Amino acid sequence: MTAVQLPELRPGRLPRRVPARRLRQILCLLPLLLVTVVAVRHRSVLAEGFAHLGTAEWPWLLAAAGATCLTWVAASCTRQGAVVERLPRRRLLATQFAAGAANHLLPTGLGASAVNLRFMTVCGLPLTRSSAALALYLLAESVGRVTLLAALFLAFPGALRLGALVPETAFGPLLAAVAAVLLIAVAVLGLVRRLRTALLSFLRTALGEAREVHTRPARALALWGGALAFPALQATVLVLVARALGLDVPAAHLAVAYLAATCAVALVPTPGGIGSVEAALVVALVAAGGPAAVATAVVLAFRVVTVWLPLVPGALTLAALVRLKVI
Repeated sequence: MTAVQLPELRPGRLPRRVPARRLRQILCLLPLLLVTVVAVRHRSVLAEGFAHLGTAEWPWLLAAAGATCLTWVAASCTRQGAVVERLPRRRLLATQFAAGAANHLLPTGLGASAVNLRFMTVCGLPLTRSSAALALYLLAESVGRVTLLAALFLAFPGALRLGALVPETAFGPLLAAVAAVLLIAVAVLGLVRRLRTALLSFLRTALGEAREVHTRPARALALWGGALAFPALQATVLVLVARALGLDVPAAHLAVAYLAATCAVALVPTPGGIGSVEAALVVALVAAGGPAAVATAVVLAFRVVTVWLPLVPGALTLAALVRLKVI
């Protein structure tokens, strides 16, 4: 056997690892960079939205800003209700504010989910239990939104002209697409044993966490109370902005239009629903009886109040939380 001598590598040519401190500094600047990119891409929408805010009645807008702040409190209550352990309140509230900014930078809620998952693991919860708490939160938020929509729609059946919102010819293809997705999911789970085992293990953990949470009345109240309060407060913001811009549509009809539009675009993979939510809200407000021009102005002003104004301070908060190792 002949020994082969390998060439020596010079120390100067070895790949250097990025120091953890430098990596954390990069992560601190990343939210601000993403905010700048998103703002530049949607600068026309921003300019038009701020122009409409200049013509609005400020007392209504201040009330809308206050209701927007309360949405982060409602989200904090729901997050706390999803876990048995007590989470630090101030950090939890700051995390929800930062998660709102992250949610508008990544598709379909991935930003907020990642921020909250990291926050819970830093607080000492195992990754499996943190994931189960996150799933319980998403389930409660979805059930709360749909329940509120169903209750308002039953109380005000004429609030929305569904024919104008969703054409009758669209129901068939929509049901077919949903059925196809379900069949593919069932087939994949049936064929891939490792994936099926992992899913069943996660479901057992999630069900155990849900049972444990519901044995404590305070946690259950926080979970479901926050899940109902969050969409109700968001709908309230839309009603207040509509009043500020003089949209003559009943408040209950505006709430139904908002909830229907947000439920319709829940599966659209756009960062924070930017673009899809605006379009769906305009259609929903017109279907609720509002003039198209005023409805467009209300939607743009609503998105400025709920998305664009909190985006920069939210990104700064996110950067601070990363720097302080809270997340």
